[in-house]
Amino acid sequence: MAHLSAPTLSPTRPVSSRSFALVSSSSSSDAEDDAPLPFPTALPRSDFLTPDFDPAEYLSSLANRHQTLEDLRSDLRERSAAISTELLELVNSNYTSFLSLGDELKGGEEKVEDVRVALLGFRRAVEEIKGRVRERGSEVSGLNRDLLGVRGGIETGRKMLELNERISALEGRLAIGSTGPDSDGSDEDEDDGGELEGAVGSSSAKLVQLAHDYVTIDELANDIGRETAFVRKAEERLTRCRNTILLDLGAALKEARQAKTRGQAKLLKLMGIYSLLDAQADAVKTLKSR
Repeated sequence: MAHLSAPTLSPTRPVSSRSFALVSSSSSSDAEDDAPLPFPTALPRSDFLTPDFDPAEYLSSLANRHQTLEDLRSDLRERSAAISTELLELVNSNYTSFLSLGDELKGGEEKVEDVRVALLGFRRAVEEIKGRVRERGSEVSGLNRDLLGVRGGIETGRKMLELNERISALEGRLAIGSTGPDSDGSDEDEDDGGELEGAVGSSSAKLVQLAHDYVTIDELANDIGRETAFVRKAEERLTRCRNTILLDLGAALKEARQAKTRGQAKLLKLMGIYSLLDAQADAVKTLKSR
C-alpha cells in the first residue's frame, strides 16, 4: 500500500514554471507596445508654396501622420527659423553685392557723358522735327483755307451761271406770256361767258408759275449777294421781269373784276400771287383804278 500511494509534492517542484512562462509572454507584448514609432518624414516645402494654401485644410490633411501636435509645432518652428536664416543670408549676400556695385561702376564717367551728349543731340533733333511739323501744319492750314476759298468761288460761279440761265428763261417766258394774256383777254371780250371762264383759269396758272420762278431767282440772287457786281448788273433785268409780271397780274385782275361773280375764284388766286411777290400795295392800287 505504501508503494501505491501518490508521491508527495516537493516544495522545489517546478510547479510555477507554467505561470512564469505566462508572465514572460505578457512582458514581451508590453515591450512591443512601448517600441518607438518610425519618425515621420519632414514636411515638403512645396506644400506651403501653393497659391491657395489654407492652414486649417492643410492640418486636416495630416490626420494620418504619426506625429503628435507638439512635435508638429516644433517641426514648424524649426522650419520657420530655417527660412528666416536663409532670408537673412540672401539679404546679406545681396547687400554685399549692392555695396560692391559702386566700386564696380568706377571709371564709367566718360560713358555716362557720352550718353548724356547723345541724349541732348537727340532732344535737339526732336525739337527741330517738331518745328518743321508746325511749319508744315501752318502751310497745310493755309492751303486748306485757300482750297475752301476756291471751292466757294466755284460754287458762287455756278450760282451766277444758274442765275443768268434762270433770268434768261424767265425773260423768254414773259415775252410769250405778254402776248398770251392780251390775246386771251381779247378773245374773252369777244366770246361768251363760258369761254371767258376757261381762259381765266389758264392765265392764272401761268402767272403762278411765273411768280414762283421770279421768287426762286430773287432768293438765288440773295444767296450770291446783292453787293456783288454780277448781281448788281442783273438787278435791272430782275426789275424788268418783276414789272412785267405785275403788269400781267394787273391786266388779269381787271379782267377778273369785270367778270364779277364768275371771276371771284380767279380774283382770289391773283391776290395770292400778289402776296407771293410781296406786292399787296400794287394789288390795292390796281383794284382802286377804274
